Amino acid sequence: MGVFEWIRLLVGCAFMICGLVIFFTEIFGVFHFQYVLNRMHATAMGDTLGIASCLIGLIIFSGFNFTSLKMLLIIIFLWFASPVSSHVLARLEVATNDNLEAHCKVYTDLHCLEEELAQADALSTEASAHHAPQTETTQSGRTGGEIS
Repeated sequence: MGVFEWIRLLVGCAFMICGLVIFFTEIFGVFHFQYVLNRMHATAMGDTLGIASCLIGLIIFSGFNFTSLKMLLIIIFLWFASPVSSHVLARLEVATNDNLEAHCKVYTDLHCLEEELAQADALSTEASAHHAPQTETTQSGRTGGEIS
């Protein structure tokens, strides 16, 4: 085996192992979370990333041929289909669950949500500005680290 084949084998194995780790994390999320929307988020993200990673590993193993093109089309299809199906299922859960307030905060007015998000954004901006390093400026307007 040449060097190229060894590199291809190692990169393909790395993608496959990464996909398996994502799958096991997804399984942990399904059994760890109590609410259905949290479980659905874990599975939707896990299967999309895990399958894509495993299929990329298989594409690298098989080389670039017609079979790898089919696997690439499967990845593209899953990247479109999984979020759409998860969104539809989430909307169904929200529409049919009478006890939704017990699991999450429900906003009846969009304006209240926008105000809360703006306040949170202002607080995070203020906190990041507080922790940002300060540079001294000279009289010429340049930072202290520059040499004139």
